[in-house]
Amino acid sequence: MPNVLDRLRERCLRLPEAREVEAWGAPTFRVKTIFAMYSAADRHANGDDPSAWIKMDLVNQGMMIKADPARFFVPPYVGVKGWIGVRLNEDTDWDGLSDLLWDAWCASVPKRLAKLYPDGPT
Repeated sequence: MPNVLDRLRERCLRLPEAREVEAWGAPTFRVKTIFAMYSAADRHANGDDPSAWIKMDLVNQGMMIKADPARFFVPPYVGVKGWIGVRLNEDTDWDGLSDLLWDAWCASVPKRLAKLYPDGPT
């Protein structure tokens, strides 16, 4: 079974024109700007679980954390801008995570690129 970074990487890199760039000692996923990044369990006081930090807005961030604080959290540094932290463990909803990554991708790419994929990636 693939580890959580491999599973996150596969989902991020299937998005159109997405690429992986190491920054701050960790994988980040971007097109024009970063839409997601990985944080290992031993970094940034994540506790026992690695996590994905995903571009989001403050309104959705608050609703998601309120709805499921065991799964979601405000990540350091980027959380003040609305990003959401998602714990990656045996309970991870990988399909739901893919939906969050798609939304983050859409918020990060030029509008002309997003218009090419109105129904999501193929």
